[in-house]
Amino acid sequence: MCKGRPLKAVPGNSTRPTTDKVKEAIFNMIGPYFEGGIGLDLFAGSGGLGIEALSRGLNKVIFTDREAKAVQTIYDNIKACNFEEQAEVYRNDADRALKALMKREIRFDYIFLDPPYKKQQLTALMERMDIHNIINENGLVVCEHSFDVKLPHTVGKLVQIKHEQYGIIAVTIYSRLKGD
Repeated sequence: MCKGRPLKAVPGNSTRPTTDKVKEAIFNMIGPYFEGGIGLDLFAGSGGLGIEALSRGLNKVIFTDREAKAVQTIYDNIKACNFEEQAEVYRNDADRALKALMKREIRFDYIFLDPPYKKQQLTALMERMDIHNIINENGLVVCEHSFDVKLPHTVGKLVQIKHEQYGIIAVTIYSRLKGD
């Protein structure tokens, strides 16, 4: 939601939007409000998680998705919410997006990972993010995944701090420990 307005969904059924219940639960766990910061919505879909983060106080969010329809939907939703100045949107798969972000040496306070459930590589993605140091100290990585996926307690300097289940959906949150 953006100031009470529902966001457009991505046309077709290739994208599974985060339910309002799960989105609210995520932000209650990590916020609910922020005093600035930079976010990354890596499998952005309609952009719902990143837009919610902007509406709760993040300064900037970078959105990436590999589907053209999703990228157009993100643009439409960002415009409807007047967040154009605070958002960057890219059509890219997760690996290429991470490489581009590493080259720019951007570090994030919040990273949202909600990949397609059948193609998840959450642990491998977090390992790359940790190795390439794109998460600030005390930064959070929010993983939305199928309830039957068991993620490790630690991934490099990332330590699991919360795990909740909502029906067939689970949310696991990691925090990056201090020290390089």
